[in-house]
Amino acid sequence: MFTRRSAMLSMAAAASVGTARAGEPGAAGKPLFFDSLSFLPDDLADIRRAGLGAMIADISEIIEVRDADNVPRYHRNFAANDPAIDKAVARLANSPYAHVALKGSDIGKRPGCAVFLQFQSTEMIGDDLSRIAHFHAKGLRVLQFTHHNNTGFAGGALEVKQSGLTPLGIEGLAEMNRLRILPDVSHGSDATMLEAAKRSTTPIALSHGAVRAIVNHPRCAPDEVIRAIAGRGGVMGIFMMSFWLTRNAVPTVADYIANIRHVVKVGGIDAVGVANDFPMAGQTNLVKLNNDNAKGVQEYLEWWRAMRGLGIAGFEWTPEHVVIPELNRIDRMQRIHDALKASGFRAREVDKIMGGNWRRLMTDVLG
Repeated sequence: MFTRRSAMLSMAAAASVGTARAGEPGAAGKPLFFDSLSFLPDDLADIRRAGLGAMIADISEIIEVRDADNVPRYHRNFAANDPAIDKAVARLANSPYAHVALKGSDIGKRPGCAVFLQFQSTEMIGDDLSRIAHFHAKGLRVLQFTHHNNTGFAGGALEVKQSGLTPLGIEGLAEMNRLRILPDVSHGSDATMLEAAKRSTTPIALSHGAVRAIVNHPRCAPDEVIRAIAGRGGVMGIFMMSFWLTRNAVPTVADYIANIRHVVKVGGIDAVGVANDFPMAGQTNLVKLNNDNAKGVQEYLEWWRAMRGLGIAGFEWTPEHVVIPELNRIDRMQRIHDALKASGFRAREVDKIMGGNWRRLMTDVLG
């Protein structure tokens, strides 16, 4: 069984491997910036512009479909995603800016950003658990049980009737543990997240999310979940989707820091990191609109109202914003780093939040 104590004991070992080269992110005197959920940019040089030394990259291909009520749904099947992972590996093969990472100890071993490949769902696995090993062999290192809705593995957060891990999901989790794939409970129901934390033989991740004590929504993690993940040595990344970070009319960097501070209060300094969940240079349409949230939020309202119409909890109100303007840009990591220091976090704590916690987790789980 993996506990917080064993995670803490492994930190010294983790610190002794993967030492970054001088001038690289994570080198002596330069903090490691680890983004726990983003996407490979069209121009891979953006990874260096963002200052990233490591990242979890969702490389899945999404197919949008409409259900009988014309509600948009998003699917990731095997046919689309088997070539998707090959494409991502090929793109990174000869890049001077990034490379596929297979172990946590790969961070800093060579120039460029260590990229951990992720699928944001288990739909491409279907009911064939051998596909987990198939994708692991191709470089997959993080696997998310569900994306909003129920899958064959687990209950999603945005369902009228909440459910947890299925029998297939329990078997799938055991296979992830065997292969040393990091289980990711983002977008899962409370039951999914709690069961995964309890059953997993390795720490788990909530790669990108927010705090329910601040915004009462099923996409945000309650304190019980934060404690469960932290208690087993896992990490939660705070993402950039502002309508799940604050109900304030104008979102600010302080709202983002408040989510981090709450996770620290509930789960400890070793349990929190920084995520994105937008393209690396920022939510594209908001960037084009000069981060005018009043205009940019309009593209989300059809989906939001559809969720409300289905009777899903948390959608009773209407969001006023999408992004924190100061963070919807490629240099967000440095801005968050500076904001943490200015808000009273000690240098060692800032280093953990910006990347140290994720580096430790990836080393604990992947080696």
